[in-house]
Amino acid sequence: MTITDKIKTAIRDVPDFPKPGILFKDITPILQDSALCREITLELASQLKGTRIDAIAAVESRGFLFGMLLAAELKVPFIPVRKSGKLPYKTIGYEYKLEYGSAKVEIHTDAIKPGWNVLIHDDLLATGGTAAAAAELVKLSGGVVSGFSFLVGLGFLNGRDVLKGYSNNVWELVDY
Repeated sequence: MTITDKIKTAIRDVPDFPKPGILFKDITPILQDSALCREITLELASQLKGTRIDAIAAVESRGFLFGMLLAAELKVPFIPVRKSGKLPYKTIGYEYKLEYGSAKVEIHTDAIKPGWNVLIHDDLLATGGTAAAAAELVKLSGGVVSGFSFLVGLGFLNGRDVLKGYSNNVWELVDY
């Protein structure tokens, strides 16, 4: 069985969450299988071979799960990208539009050194808005977006198109 098949088998579909008409791809069953988590981490790292990565910025909260494992595997710093007001030190923020309203994400002002090549990781690529906001934070901090990494991509929502303005490197382990 391929890694893609293992991930698809483990992901749980939750209809009408968080609102009617949405079919939520729940990755939490993956977390119950430590061998699969290790295999996913190694596969993510394998996809990145040949790409310069000085740090990994992962998006709250599910992005933290494999973002931290990947950073440890690659032996690079981990940068949490959090919702506004959640980080304790001085922050830099970026506000972006959602389907209804807006959101703001932040990182610490000292999280990224100028010129660092930063990979942005999250569990799922949908419309690309949150990952693009994280990319803006990398740029505002003087970093370079080396690429984007996701466990799952929802290709029909065209999030890749949004991210191409930051990097042509967009990796997903599973696409729906």
